[in-house]
Amino acid sequence: MESAQKSIFTPQFYLLCTSSFLFFASFNMLIPELPDYLAQMGGGAYKGFIISLFTVTAGLSRPFSGRLTDRVGRVPVMAFGSLVCFVCGFLYPICTTVLPFLFLRLAHGFSTGFKPTGTSAYIADIIPADRRGEAMGLHGLYSSIGMALGPAMGSWIAGAFSLNVLFYISSIFALLSIAILVNMKETLPKTQTLNREMFQITRKDIFDTDVLQPSVVTFLTAFSFGAVATLTPDLSKSVGLQNKGLFFLIYTLASLAVRLFAGKFSDRHGRVPIIKVGCANLIVAMAITALANNQALFFVGAAFFGIAMGILSPICLAWTVDLSNDANRGRALATMYITMEAGIGLGAFLSALIYGDNAANFIWAFGMSGILAIFAFGYLYTIRDQQTVE
Repeated sequence: MESAQKSIFTPQFYLLCTSSFLFFASFNMLIPELPDYLAQMGGGAYKGFIISLFTVTAGLSRPFSGRLTDRVGRVPVMAFGSLVCFVCGFLYPICTTVLPFLFLRLAHGFSTGFKPTGTSAYIADIIPADRRGEAMGLHGLYSSIGMALGPAMGSWIAGAFSLNVLFYISSIFALLSIAILVNMKETLPKTQTLNREMFQITRKDIFDTDVLQPSVVTFLTAFSFGAVATLTPDLSKSVGLQNKGLFFLIYTLASLAVRLFAGKFSDRHGRVPIIKVGCANLIVAMAITALANNQALFFVGAAFFGIAMGILSPICLAWTVDLSNDANRGRALATMYITMEAGIGLGAFLSALIYGDNAANFIWAFGMSGILAIFAFGYLYTIRDQQTVE
């Protein structure tokens, strides 16, 4: 047990966690302010594209990031993802019309197409299999704090200073994320020099059938995150909240307590039983958020959403690694992330379409995500837990 503990709580692991915190804070601090920014350009009808375009390139780049992770190495793939965030932060101030802004959202999506894939593979390399759920949960704490504090900080920075200052601070966070990675030791045993062949993607690089089950669950539950990321800024205003990042803050605080415990329970009792609990909480979260016409319901919905994400995110990752082939770990993780991006992107687009800038439609927009969470819950009862950890 002592050696396993040391394998997880090393300076190397904490540096990786800190890099992820800075990375997720970097692009998430922009999310609450981008809908109004786009509306000021005359693009209010395209709010659903803010998240969905981001996820399009994230999803399209996953097969490449998975292939490169398994060949060039984990660290270069992570660094490239953070580099994209750094560059894009400086480009937002010059994209003052709708079309360039939407193209920039497409480009920005490459960041999450690369960084999380390399990071998850790196964690799987340095963590013993019987502590995988716990480690993914701990790393997820850092990522979630970045995802929650980012929007809250972003709204405050934009209000206290300006949107341009917000964009530049976003770039600074990404730069710090890269700086941490510079001295990280590569964990891929045999790295290869980048060459043209690595960009020749096959069907196997797009979808690894070994991880079909966690990918299906991830796809169905990711719709909820797409809806939340797209609509909660407007929902915040409808219930009288000025800080449009509070939903993200509340859901992260709620997820902190459950992440480590859920990961440990899944290491001991299997992934599927604990994921069922996560899906049940997600169904409740979407039902409450759909009905939220006051701040109390708004905060309760955010809390249930945090509990659900605190369970689902790290354990689906651990389940994916359990089922993957060690030699193609990056490909397996890329497959799961592709389905996640597809779910988030479709959830963002469809929820915005259903919402149509009409507060009366929140119930239908969030209700759609709740129904898909019910499908995920039912699907889990059709399969047997195939966790490979003894």
